[in-house]
Amino acid sequence: MFCFQCEQTAGCNGCTGKRGVCGKTADVAKAQDELTGALIGLAKTCGNNPKTADTDRVIIEGLFTTLTNVSFNEETIRVMIERVEEEKSRIAPGCGTCVAKCGNTDNYDMEQIWNADEDIRSLKSLLLFGIRGVAAYAYHAMVLGYQSEEVNFFLYKALATLSMDLGMEELLPVVLETGKVNLTCMELLDRANTETYGIPKPTEVSMKVEKGPFIVVTGHDLRDLKLLLEQTEGKGINIYTHGEMLPAHAYPELKKYSHLKGNFGTAWQNQQKEFADLPGAILFTTNCLMPPKESYADRVFSTEVVSYPGVVHVDDEKDFTPVIEKALELGGFAEDRQYQGINGGEKLTTGFGHGTILQAADQIVDAVKAGAIRHFFLVGGCDGAKKGRNYYTEFVKQTPSDTIILTLACGKYRFNDLDLGSIGGFPRIMDMGQCNDAYGAIKVAVALAQAFDCGVNELPLSMVLSWYEQKAVCILLTLLHLGIKNIYLGPSLPAFLSPNVLQYLVENYRISPIGDPKEDLEKMLG
Repeated sequence: MFCFQCEQTAGCNGCTGKRGVCGKTADVAKAQDELTGALIGLAKTCGNNPKTADTDRVIIEGLFTTLTNVSFNEETIRVMIERVEEEKSRIAPGCGTCVAKCGNTDNYDMEQIWNADEDIRSLKSLLLFGIRGVAAYAYHAMVLGYQSEEVNFFLYKALATLSMDLGMEELLPVVLETGKVNLTCMELLDRANTETYGIPKPTEVSMKVEKGPFIVVTGHDLRDLKLLLEQTEGKGINIYTHGEMLPAHAYPELKKYSHLKGNFGTAWQNQQKEFADLPGAILFTTNCLMPPKESYADRVFSTEVVSYPGVVHVDDEKDFTPVIEKALELGGFAEDRQYQGINGGEKLTTGFGHGTILQAADQIVDAVKAGAIRHFFLVGGCDGAKKGRNYYTEFVKQTPSDTIILTLACGKYRFNDLDLGSIGGFPRIMDMGQCNDAYGAIKVAVALAQAFDCGVNELPLSMVLSWYEQKAVCILLTLLHLGIKNIYLGPSLPAFLSPNVLQYLVENYRISPIGDPKEDLEKMLG
């Protein structure tokens, strides 16, 4: 196998051999490459044949399936490949049996990318991993009935581009276009979530698990949580969020359910320890799955494109009866249990989306002009298991008392239980939501720039980001599309960035690797 699409890849070079660091086998990695090659073939087929909404869905689901920590199941990946082939045959009937094949609809061999010149491999990897992230956001919007033809069209274009013999000058504009399209996609998802579930409101979330049967829901998909809340209402089962599901507590249409009790645990990489011997059912809705340990494998359920061998899967009919029955069978804890965050806190706060922050924009601007708020830090992104991520905890702890920390995604679990006080009625740590809510942070930055009549790069704002998987890649490309510079990125730089591509990013966008928290903080504050 060869895979270097996530931050924890072996030796910061790439996972090879029989198994990746994430736990996927060489056979699964091979199947994912075959699926990607089939998607490229489908995209090329649509160059001369009309696609449909079904084709769009296959493209989006197929790309989402190849994200890190989504599917560890070769069987279900091959079922997805069959769906791709069936869709290709449907829109181009007879093409597969043509005696004079043109090659325009052939599947692509991903080895051509992995063995290409390192700069071409780097740019094509940026493009591929970027659109995998875009597809994840597009998927969450799609299941709520929201789609963008601009986004869908670009996924076809990008996939077809991967198969072309192009130079760096031709590839680079398509890579950067990924950021532009992802901005559209994130705006679409933001609208889908807020129009469906309401505007998030600041909410305090307990980390206590009450006695009795319960289900822990992890991942990102708010629709799955809503359906589960509906099906468990009145059945004596409490629901707890985990990881990226924490922001669900801030949405009016979700928090109205009294049995949505609180948040259990922290970020995704701690689940094997946190879920061990847990007397409750666990539902995985999107990426963030780690190979389940034997001690709790019998109570794990998956849905959507998430899949692991032997794990019970809830299909598109969304009948969560098996999950409910398992929760009732296990019975939960006999007494209430109080859990804590990484730093010992017992409560978390979320719900500071752009709707809330921008309502107080005048108040924030006045506080900055009066000197009450000196600087803003966006400290967010993916969490992970690799050493060096304590940087983000230490960085936040050392920020001065006249600064505000905006955060989102699961990287916030490194510090979101800290009590750093408040400034002018605002808590110093404001959780803006999931990684899916990165659009909100961009919207706030742009609005503040307009209020101060300056560019985003001139704001008293520094971005300190952590990355792990492909959604972080497309968010980074969006920031580059917006011309945002001086981003600090860590805990290590992507293995798929060649020296020349990295140099381009450094020269044009002044991207820096994180270093010592104190020294970095001094640089940002000037």
